[in-house]
Order: sequence, then C-alpha cells, then structure tokens
Amino acid sequence: MTLEADAIVERRRLRRRLYFWRGITLLLAIGLVVAVGLYVGGDMSSKSTPHIARVTVSGMILSDAAQRKMLKDIASSDAVKAVIVAIDSPGGTTVGGEELYDGLRRLAEKKPVAATMGTLATSAGYMTAIATDRIFAERTSITGSIGVLFQYGNVGALMQNIGVEVKTIKSAPLKAEPSPFTYPEQPGAAAMIQRLVDDTYAWFVDIVAERRGLARPDALRLADGSIYSGRQALDLKLVDEIGGEDEAVAWLASAKGIDKDLKVVDWAPERPYAGFGIADRAMAAVSRLTGIDLSAWNSEGRLDGLVSVWHP
Repeated sequence: MTLEADAIVERRRLRRRLYFWRGITLLLAIGLVVAVGLYVGGDMSSKSTPHIARVTVSGMILSDAAQRKMLKDIASSDAVKAVIVAIDSPGGTTVGGEELYDGLRRLAEKKPVAATMGTLATSAGYMTAIATDRIFAERTSITGSIGVLFQYGNVGALMQNIGVEVKTIKSAPLKAEPSPFTYPEQPGAAAMIQRLVDDTYAWFVDIVAERRGLARPDALRLADGSIYSGRQALDLKLVDEIGGEDEAVAWLASAKGIDKDLKVVDWAPERPYAGFGIADRAMAAVSRLTGIDLSAWNSEGRLDGLVSVWHP
C-alpha cells in the first residue's frame, strides 16, 4: 500500500511539472509572436516615414529576382529620400553583378545613392559599388580584383588510367566543351572560353572607366586582377572617400540636401519562406534581426558560368 501511495504521489508531481513546462512553453511562444508582430509592425511603420534606405549586399552575388523587385520598390517609395548600399562581398556571377549594377543605376536616376565598403568589396562587389554616386571605403577594406574568370576541371587522364571511358555523341566538336571527361582537351575549347571571358572583361573595364572618370588605358592597367586596400583605392581613384555610414550620411546631407537626422532603415528582399502568415513574418523578422538570410538555406544559387569573384 505504501509503494502504491508513493507511486500516486510521484505521478501527480510529474503531472504538475508537465503542466508547468507546458505553460512556460506557451508563454514563450506567445511572447515570440508578440515580439515579432511588434518588430514587423515597427519595421513597416519606419518605412512609411521619410528615411534613408540601407541595402546590404553580402556574401556571394547571384541573380536575384527578389532583390531586383526590392530596388524597384525603393525607387518608387516616396518615403525613401536616399540609399546607402552596404557592401561586404567577394563578388559572384557576372550576371548577378550586372543585374545589381543595372538595378542600382536605375535607382540612382531617382534618388541619391552612396556605397560603403566593409571587409570586402571585390570583383562583382566592386561592380556594385561603382553603380552608386559616391563610394566610401574603410582604410583596410579590400577592393579591386576587377576581372572575370571561368574555371573547370578535367579528370579525363585519371579515368583513362583506371580504365573508365565516357562515350559522347554530339552535334559538333565544341558542343558541351570544355568537358571534364575530354582528354586531351578538344582543340578550340580553351580559345572559345577565352573569347567569352575577354568580351565580358572588356565590358567590366568600360564601366569602371566610365563610372570612375578614368581613361580606358588607366582603367585597364588597374584591372589586372589586383586587390587594393581602401587607402590604395583612394589614391587610384577607385573610391571617393575614406569612411563608413556616418560619412556617407554626412555626404548625402552636404551634397544632396538630405536631412542628416533621417533614420537609416534596413530594406531586405522579400523571400518565399515555407509556411504562411505568422511563420512567414517570423522568418523574415529573424532574418532582418540577425542579418542572416534564412531563405538562402534553401536556395539553389551556384557559381556556374562566368564569375567575377576574388575568393568564394
């Protein structure tokens, strides 16, 4: 009888603990929902009043439809008085860089736009910077690496050594070349890729010369793939000023007549998160609060084709 009574008491104790922790979990969930709601509501409110938009470009630069839409939304927003593009990127695909460059140039036709460089603003990251009206770099920022590359491997010799052969039937010798399985390399394949690289590289050099007010030979000399510190880039006229966001805001006030007391508000692309309603808003809020784009975990972005990148 004593053992049975003890078991009953223990079960009741465990049940009370279970109810306690369920209550705590429910309160935490309610608190999270309320906090996210307040944050999202405050974020929407801040975007409806006059402000300076901050657009962050970080990590690999890829083709991004959501980002293109965001830039159009910023351009059409009467509340956005100016834009600061905060760059911390080694570059990415040439198409991704081109799309971002073109989007920022269209945005700059409607609103003043400045760029700030963080640790890295190289290759397509530098391409992004020159789309703005003025570039600010920290003294130790790494920039430059102006150029284009195409990388591919070849395991054909290894496969021959181990007795493996890949049969290919194709319409012409250069179709699907260069191939990792073709050994020796198909004649003309490397020259074909070189022409592709040279054409895109010429365009990159042209926009550097145009946007930075450089003679093309001078731009070509700087576009040998070299990287530069912020101080070196200033001497080479690749950036305009040493500084960060505070200096960018001061320039917007002095040169463009923007109220220096305006709040700087983060804008981020709207991503298609799994789930609906509160879950969507919660994921978006967490991304903005942490600076981590959670939607990228499910992205299929790859560095295929031509890339303008220092180190991925």
